[in-house]
Amino acid sequence: MTQLLDAATTSAFVAPRRRRIGSSDLRVFPIAMSGNVFGWTADSESTIGILDEYIGAGGNFIDTADSYAAGRSEHMIGRWMRSHRNRDAMVIATKVGKSANNPGLTARAITRAVEASLERLDTGHIDLLYLHVDDDSVPFEETLLAVDELIRAGKVRYFGAANHTGNRLIEARIASAQLDVAQMVALQNHYNLVHRSEYEEGLAAVALRQNLAVMPRFALAGGFLTGKYRSRLDLMRGARARDAYPYLNRHGLRVLAALDQVAAAHNTSVATIALAWLLSKPLVVAPVVSASRPEQVESLTAAASIQLTRQQATELDRVSAR
Repeated sequence: MTQLLDAATTSAFVAPRRRRIGSSDLRVFPIAMSGNVFGWTADSESTIGILDEYIGAGGNFIDTADSYAAGRSEHMIGRWMRSHRNRDAMVIATKVGKSANNPGLTARAITRAVEASLERLDTGHIDLLYLHVDDDSVPFEETLLAVDELIRAGKVRYFGAANHTGNRLIEARIASAQLDVAQMVALQNHYNLVHRSEYEEGLAAVALRQNLAVMPRFALAGGFLTGKYRSRLDLMRGARARDAYPYLNRHGLRVLAALDQVAAAHNTSVATIALAWLLSKPLVVAPVVSASRPEQVESLTAAASIQLTRQQATELDRVSAR
């Protein structure tokens, strides 16, 4: 570990570069700001402060869904963009399939959901549309044709998947080729230092073959990888601690100990290093993170400027492996 620290002290910050989303022409800041708490644990004032801090750090990629706070998240993001007159500078991703008003991925549900999202976001187009669920009750052909029609109409620019298995992504790619319609460019999936196998042992190979940009969600394991939950007492004090609870074990604490060492070497936070580890992985374009208060944003966006040494990345790989 001493060698790890010595090597780290000579590493330097690098300027964040925007990364390309798959085969699209979308280029984004390497950290996506999630709107999942907007209208829920973050009120209007906090949401404005969070987004202001984010763009102040160079951010341009906002991720939301029509189901977040029953659509209030999209409303709040739309109002913020309108007040700042910055829609053209932002890349907006939203998801359809889980809302109470337009559930599922039938052609009718997708079309209605996108129209509603466009109205709430106060925009003429969605840059990246995710299929928020894998609705196997609907033939992929129907879903893909509906999305392609929205793309041809200019209401959606590109699309991707969330919560899909590797096999289902392969099915979708085959169907897209047969129908000669737009293909997915992005994948949003559960991936972080304490939840690796689901992505690395299945989805990663499919994403590579299909040139999908990977946007890890739960990138900080429900707050566990911020380092604030290290005992059962800590869990009792956290309003959203149930998301971190599964990771408070020997394995999770070993990961936090390794993160502590690397964070100290870079004079930064545990959360920053956990995100920097994700950004060091092939195909990962922008982990999706959330903040409930503006002061939390800095440690998230700082990850885009951290360059882990080879020794640090290898040690984090080793400690987090199961």
